[in-house]
Amino acid sequence: MIQFVVSILLFFVIFFGIAFILNMLLRRTWLMSFIYPIIVLIIVDDIPTTNYFKDPGASFQTAFTNLVHITPVDITILAAGLVGTIVSGFVIKFLRKSGYQMF
Repeated sequence: MIQFVVSILLFFVIFFGIAFILNMLLRRTWLMSFIYPIIVLIIVDDIPTTNYFKDPGASFQTAFTNLVHITPVDITILAAGLVGTIVSGFVIKFLRKSGYQMF
């Protein structure tokens, strides 16, 4: 149970930080929230990324099959990462509204 809570917190913080830095560098507020599903697909599948270019049909079929079979615990942990990217977008918007020019 402790590992579950720590995993949720870790995914939230990691993806909040990555999204925050990406927002500062690229000035695209919601970019990481749109990229996150691709990252989840890469995390969940057991396929090398190059296979998506070599044999896309079989690779996507296997990836989506693996995605459907993840457990509710995994869904909760991955959802925490998505929430982290969304919260990062709101924080960036708030900081920009508050007058911070670098954001």
